[in-house]
Amino acid sequence: MPKELGRKVIVSNRRARHDYSILDTYEAGLVLVGTEVKSLRAGKASLADAFATVDDGEVWLRNVHIPEYTHGTWTNHEARRHRKLLLHRGEIERLIGKTKESGLSLVPLSMYFKDGKVKVELALAKGKKAYDKRQDIAKRDARKEVERAMGRAVKGKYRK
Repeated sequence: MPKELGRKVIVSNRRARHDYSILDTYEAGLVLVGTEVKSLRAGKASLADAFATVDDGEVWLRNVHIPEYTHGTWTNHEARRHRKLLLHRGEIERLIGKTKESGLSLVPLSMYFKDGKVKVELALAKGKKAYDKRQDIAKRDARKEVERAMGRAVKGKYRK
């Protein structure tokens, strides 16, 4: 059977980019059992309440919901269990320092297959306040309005 190549996104956490300011991103491998991989290949997972923690020098992904595999047997996995993330030692040390000193969070942005292996895009993030979210929405709306006006001007349909 040919090996899968490229990147196929399983699930992305769009809410995280709204609730957090992303400072840095990391790509981490994920320790899974067989039925979890089969469930992910079916495109079923949720990162809605997910976060990562550093415990005893290891990074753990918590609250990720991967539903039980429908064709599984008694060997099926738990839907919400702690899953270990695979990172280089230097990256783990850097994450420990950043999360301890400045109160940053580790938030999963997306889960995807990369060359047949499940990976998680993990972000070092700082929580946004309500006024920051409103400012971002206002900037996005202003940018959209400018793009619309430019599009109309190019087409010769510019109105004041």
